Amino acid sequence: KTNATRVLFTKKEINNISKKIDKKLKLAIDLAYIRIKKFHSKQKFSSFTFKDKYKNQLSYKYSAIDKVGVYVPGGTASYPSTVLMNCIPAIVAGVKNIYLTTPSLGSKVNPAIIYAAKKCGVKKIYKTGGAHTIAAFAYGSKNFEKVDKIVGPGNAYVACAKKEVFGDVGIDMVAGPSEVSIVADKTADSELVAADLIAQAEHDVYAQSILITNNKKLINLVNTSLKKQLKKLPKKNIATQSLKNFGLAILANRKKNIIEVINTIAPEHLELFTNYNNKIIKGIKNAGSIFIGKFSPEAIGDYVAGPNHVLPTSGSARFSSGLSVNDFLKRHSVIKITKTGIERLSSSVINLAKHENLDGHANSVKIRLKKEN
Repeated sequence: KTNATRVLFTKKEINNISKKIDKKLKLAIDLAYIRIKKFHSKQKFSSFTFKDKYKNQLSYKYSAIDKVGVYVPGGTASYPSTVLMNCIPAIVAGVKNIYLTTPSLGSKVNPAIIYAAKKCGVKKIYKTGGAHTIAAFAYGSKNFEKVDKIVGPGNAYVACAKKEVFGDVGIDMVAGPSEVSIVADKTADSELVAADLIAQAEHDVYAQSILITNNKKLINLVNTSLKKQLKKLPKKNIATQSLKNFGLAILANRKKNIIEVINTIAPEHLELFTNYNNKIIKGIKNAGSIFIGKFSPEAIGDYVAGPNHVLPTSGSARFSSGLSVNDFLKRHSVIKITKTGIERLSSSVINLAKHENLDGHANSVKIRLKKEN
């Protein structure tokens, strides 16, 4: 094999592997694709142009990033949903070249990942992973396309590598372990609350699951239910360790305090199981994604609801948002000044430029006035 085919899936490999996907799984991916695409296609932003009173024309326009690299973890966490959530907003934005990599050198690859990548029209699929793959995407190599932006989750090494190359390329975010905060009152079903805390905890020993309630009895009921449900869980050890080290129940008596706690945590996922959900939503400023009512477990948002599951973690919801079409678009301002415009605005420009000791700036405006008169 040449080096290129060693690190790259051939067309033939892609076709053969994606045919191995389980029928039910294929249908699930197809449904998720349609729903995610529909939600994201409503996010398109419109350019605008306006003229001021001197007929100066000022515009704002959008264009898509040219090349995007998507990192999809392999091994313990090999998720086709990651492919869909990272590729679809790029597709909707109009990104022409999407490249994907998933660690599969010398190990079996998950056919669902290859199928999802093929469905998203990915240009090339690479077989490598780890921090060195982030470097290859950022700077290019003989066998690797150099991209403009890198998106997708990974382990601590991948996250650090993304942080390292940021500036030379764009990145989506530095993602930490997954997290959920659940607000529940006496009307909540403790079994559902426990199930959703476990769903988050099984991701990772560092995952953070928090219950916020005004009802002490509920905390006891949830704890009992956790013990019961954990017994049957295949990832029991991971979930138990996560809940032990990063699980928390917070007793907050007033709605005002509950809102304050949420905004302080700035959770990636927030679930509301109360009879005053709307009141809470009004007060929330910091949260990645919000799930309302007992029929909206976070898991549905991970797969098929439609909104993106790539969300800010570790309190970064204070200043950032989940992945969207906007993350794959650049915005440009366009300025066209008329003769009247430069005549009327020049004195202010000259005054400011002189104040800032930038005489060359002032002169570049003055020289135009001289030429005209």
